[in-house]
Amino acid sequence: MRTLTVPARLPLRRLIAVSRPALWVNTVGTLVTGVWLTGHLYTLDPGVLALLAYLTLPFNLLIYGLNDLADREEDAVSPRKGGWQGARLLAGEGGPLLGAVLAVNVPFLAVLALLLPPAASGLLLVAAALFVAYSVPPLRLKGRPFLDGLSNVAYALPLALPALTLGTPVPWLPLAALMAYSVGKHAFDAAQDVPADRLAGTRTVATVVGVSGTARYALGWFVLAGALLWPVSSLTAAALWAVCGGMALALLREPTPERAARLYPLSIVTPWIVGTVAGVGLVYLLARGLWP
Repeated sequence: MRTLTVPARLPLRRLIAVSRPALWVNTVGTLVTGVWLTGHLYTLDPGVLALLAYLTLPFNLLIYGLNDLADREEDAVSPRKGGWQGARLLAGEGGPLLGAVLAVNVPFLAVLALLLPPAASGLLLVAAALFVAYSVPPLRLKGRPFLDGLSNVAYALPLALPALTLGTPVPWLPLAALMAYSVGKHAFDAAQDVPADRLAGTRTVATVVGVSGTARYALGWFVLAGALLWPVSSLTAAALWAVCGGMALALLREPTPERAARLYPLSIVTPWIVGTVAGVGLVYLLARGLWP
């Protein structure tokens, strides 16, 4: 009889797959944007550099590793898992993955607590706690309609970390805009999973209001995000409305999970598209010598 060997630890390539590198832009890109907004784009501050390293593999392993652990049964039958949209855990990988999440994150957070001012360190812990609460019982906000999306404001919090680290004003309007965008995007992305979530008994904002209601709900948050961003960069706000608003309207015209699944790749690249538009303004300022 063959004995199943449980790996003591997972190889690095497997940990990288679990951390979903295609989504690292949501953490690393947000931090870099925050650095840009401080006016110290070329800073060599040790705290900022350590944050940049942490928000790559370690933080994303915390976000998605815990999510995969909590959703193992659902992911086992999900056609979206097993590729760039997320790993499908194999038998025996749960324990080693949890050990890797703790081994990578706890020491990093301890070092960051020494390098960062208390406000920055505290905000980082809040973000980490929200991601833990999203996936892990007893809170498991993923299964609590509307709280599931609202907890995703955690994706926006790295935007404020450079300001708190370097002692510059917090960019409140961009921060609020990114929070609104994160709530809307979470709802939009959940629309494709309505059949699977209902089958599994998982209640989300999308299962409660349906695909059509989810499209409207997401659209409202995208409109709010653009309005908050408009005083800072009208060009970036217009790009957000065009891409994200257009995406939500497209789903509203054909409110089905299948349509949401076809639009999901566009949802994934919206940070790249809107960020590229925002970068045009930065390049212009740098070329004119108007940015520190």
